[in-house]
Amino acid sequence: QVQFVESGGGLVQPGGSLTLSCTASRSGFSAYAMAWYRQAPGKQRDMVARFIGSYVTNYADSVKGRFTISRDNAKNTVYLQMNSLKPEDTAVYSCNRWPPLDVWGQGTLVTVSS
Repeated sequence: QVQFVESGGGLVQPGGSLTLSCTASRSGFSAYAMAWYRQAPGKQRDMVARFIGSYVTNYADSVKGRFTISRDNAKNTVYLQMNSLKPEDTAVYSCNRWPPLDVWGQGTLVTVSS
């Protein structure tokens, strides 16, 4: 069974940047569309960025122009570069396939606060 391990979260001031990483444990990573999701306290988990196929990307309106998803298939890793962070970006960020499997990693907490 595939496992996802996220890292890179932390406390950052508004306007700051963070880069998240997620490594998948299973081979064949390059064959799947991957995505980043986030869940704020008391809210449902939503997709924020994803691959459509190998290279085309899609973003939630709330993060367009600020977040960038990328991947390194040789490392089974997907990244999320987050710039111009806002307090409303505070959430637990997780990665998964798109559409998602019923297995999730522990996620990584991003807190945007002054």
